[in-house]
Amino acid sequence: ALYLLVLLCLRKSRTERFRIIGNRVNVVLLVLSAVLATVGMIGGTRVPQVREETIVVNRLPEEADGLTVAVLADLHVDGITREDRVRKIVERTNALNPDIVVIAGDFVDGTVPVHGGDLRPLADLKARYGVFGVPGNHEYYSGYEEWMEFLPTLGIRMLLNEHAPAGGEAVVLAGVTDPVAGIMGKEEPDISKALKGAPEKGVRILVSHQPRLAREAAAYGVDLQVSGHTHGGMIAGMDRLVARFNEGFVSGLYTVGNMKLYVSNGAGIWNGFPIRIGVPSEIVLIRLRKE
Repeated sequence: ALYLLVLLCLRKSRTERFRIIGNRVNVVLLVLSAVLATVGMIGGTRVPQVREETIVVNRLPEEADGLTVAVLADLHVDGITREDRVRKIVERTNALNPDIVVIAGDFVDGTVPVHGGDLRPLADLKARYGVFGVPGNHEYYSGYEEWMEFLPTLGIRMLLNEHAPAGGEAVVLAGVTDPVAGIMGKEEPDISKALKGAPEKGVRILVSHQPRLAREAAAYGVDLQVSGHTHGGMIAGMDRLVARFNEGFVSGLYTVGNMKLYVSNGAGIWNGFPIRIGVPSEIVLIRLRKE
């Protein structure tokens, strides 16, 4: 009986010790999670840094050598990203004095009556040849028709499976709708339609919210595709997982056949996962150069 009593006491002692250790581990994990969440939120909500990229592209006419394209993507205006942050992004973009500004989709999470005012600073964007945009998948979730009517009132030329001259005939800038459009009963992305009638001699730039169209774009003779959507993976180490859902593309510059693809980390965060750790938001300034 004494032996059993000793065993019971030892077991109780070990159980109590394990419980104390477990509680301490839980507290440490809770504190660590709170710190990481705070760091991630701060990283996600600060004004994006400027990332400059010089890209050598095919068929670049002499007059377009050195042309600059400022890329904004994934602003995701919502309850976290509001008018004041959009204004700071616009000011930083204008300071780059770009020739062209493109906004590669996912402007917003919410309706025009709720968030239209938050996007009004975009009307102050300035570029030598204009400001252009394409819809992202979140525009389809947020009232697509209303946004396609509203965004042009801010001076943004929306390219919905169409192209526009951007610097005479030296640059053909095309844009497509988002792949989610078909699910929502809207016009699916059509690169052929977007390039129909475009001048042959100019450099061809395609803006597509999702990078997954890159191989198709390369087959159509596009020289440079600009995309967003991935947020760069959001957290360092998650990029490989995110890439698996985006045809292997997640962040930065890629070569796809004879075409270059640039995938932006995005200028904002998504309130469904409002954290960035080791993958900063960015305003990209692309400078085109001849081979």
